[in-house]
Amino acid sequence: MPAAMRSSGSEAIRPGLGTWRSLTLSGIGLRMHWLILVLVLLLGALQYRLWVGEGSIAELHSLKREIALEESELERLRARNRELQAEVDDLREGSEAIEERARSELGMIKPGEIFIQVIERPEPPK
Repeated sequence: MPAAMRSSGSEAIRPGLGTWRSLTLSGIGLRMHWLILVLVLLLGALQYRLWVGEGSIAELHSLKREIALEESELERLRARNRELQAEVDDLREGSEAIEERARSELGMIKPGEIFIQVIERPEPPK
């Protein structure tokens, strides 16, 4: 018998089996398309949240900039506090700092000193 004529006989019993298999495979393909679509949408949503949403990379960089600014401001205030503490210590321990402040802020002089005030002439308008 020629090869084309040989058969196991199942084709004769179930003649629509080939059609059924193609429908099943196309159904699986359709399910795969839906699965791929859902996965792509999920990936897009996660990427959106990563780049734009709450807790995103842009927000992280913004917060890091704010932290750096606050740290520099904190260091400036700490330096100012150290200067003020040194001034307080000078005022507590010695009279030179008190004398200097009285002269510069209140215009006071010691007995026997002569106060000379220099007034500069304003430049004439051109």
